[in-house]
Amino acid sequence: MERLDKSVASSLTRFYIVALCVVAMLTISGLFLIRRTINNLNHDSRMVNVAGRQRMLSQRLTKLAILNVGQIKHSDSAQFDSLLTIWKESHENLANKKLPVENGLVTWKSAALDSMFLDLMPVFDSIYTNFSLVNDSKVAASAKAEALNLILDKEPLFLAKMDKIVFQFDKESFQRLENLERIEWILDIMTILVLFAEGLLIFRPVVNTTRRVVRMLTESENALQLSNQKLKEANHQLLEAQNDLLRVEEEKYELQLAEDRIRASALIEGQEEERKRFALELHDGIGQMLTGLKLHAEKLKSVQFHDQKNQKRFEQLVTLIQDIIQTTRQISFNLMPSVLSDFGLSAALRLLCEQTAELSGIKIEFDGDAQKRVEMGRPTEIGLYRIAQEALNNAVKHANADKIKIKLEQNKNRIILEIADDGKGFLISNLKSEDGIFLTRNGMENIRTRTQLLNGEMEIVSEVDSGTQLIVRVDL
Repeated sequence: MERLDKSVASSLTRFYIVALCVVAMLTISGLFLIRRTINNLNHDSRMVNVAGRQRMLSQRLTKLAILNVGQIKHSDSAQFDSLLTIWKESHENLANKKLPVENGLVTWKSAALDSMFLDLMPVFDSIYTNFSLVNDSKVAASAKAEALNLILDKEPLFLAKMDKIVFQFDKESFQRLENLERIEWILDIMTILVLFAEGLLIFRPVVNTTRRVVRMLTESENALQLSNQKLKEANHQLLEAQNDLLRVEEEKYELQLAEDRIRASALIEGQEEERKRFALELHDGIGQMLTGLKLHAEKLKSVQFHDQKNQKRFEQLVTLIQDIIQTTRQISFNLMPSVLSDFGLSAALRLLCEQTAELSGIKIEFDGDAQKRVEMGRPTEIGLYRIAQEALNNAVKHANADKIKIKLEQNKNRIILEIADDGKGFLISNLKSEDGIFLTRNGMENIRTRTQLLNGEMEIVSEVDSGTQLIVRVDL
């Protein structure tokens, strides 16, 4: 069955191609004939115009000859020589069957026209010779008068013969047009016959085959719809199972994420408590002992040392004790500044800027109201302070900045913390992995984790040689 269908399809295709080729050939032939006939008609019109102009030129030359022989003044500005030359060249071109046009030469084949031009040639030669005599200034007046009489005698015959030539041109043109019409009728009838045969031998079998194929496709479509319905039900059940599994996985992921947050929060809270305890130990323990040691050393300043070297060593020892006390106080402050719990975040950030500027030699400004304490929870206050402390340390160590600015403002129920520097900056893409997660670099992971624990938003804006800006937004 399949081989039979292929054979029928191949046979129909061949018939169809042959029919199309025949129709195309007939159409192209008709177009070619029409184009050729139009060109011939254009050429015929050109020849008729030239032949008609020959009659007009002969009459005009005759008029000029009469005026010249009779020495009659006239207003005709035409040159007798140029008109005579044009008349002669046009006649020769017509007689030689080669009439020049813009795109070549007009040629024709007609025994009747050849006979007419051959019969006209003696009359033309006689008139042309007499025109030349009339135009020759060396010829006597009597000879010119005789030549004029001959011209007047031959001109009616010339005009009659030229009329016959023009009528013959028109007749032959009309015959070519009738031939084209007959050929067009033949081509149209052949095209109709080819189309009728194409419909009978090609389209009718194609229609029958199409009907059979449509019937088979309808039966297959019905069976396919039934199968699709069953498959749809199975897919629906599968989707429900997938949704249940996805929901379980999401709940598991959210639970794990919550556990990680709680663990991280507990870890950070434990770190802060340990920082606080260690800061108290430094301040109340080692700090007090170092202070006592300093007091005892200062009392010994009044003692006179016999050796100058021992005196100098003692002064160095006092200075060293003072430096140790200052370093211990700085470490205690960094671990847990008391000003944070006593006066709030603004005051602590201002003090942090002043101490860091004094130690680093970098100009650090704080933009905020240090006298007004923003009311917020203790974890939020500590978290924002640690974020600012981490970002400030990063700017001091890595940015090569000349100026750093920390800004703290409250916008309704939102706290906005901004740390900006004018340092070398960096590409944000170098700070993120392929998944868009911040890499553990320069303390950014610590800042990101603290921001997430505060349910806040973090934004980093940085360009190479254009500085860096870190913005943290936390809702109260």
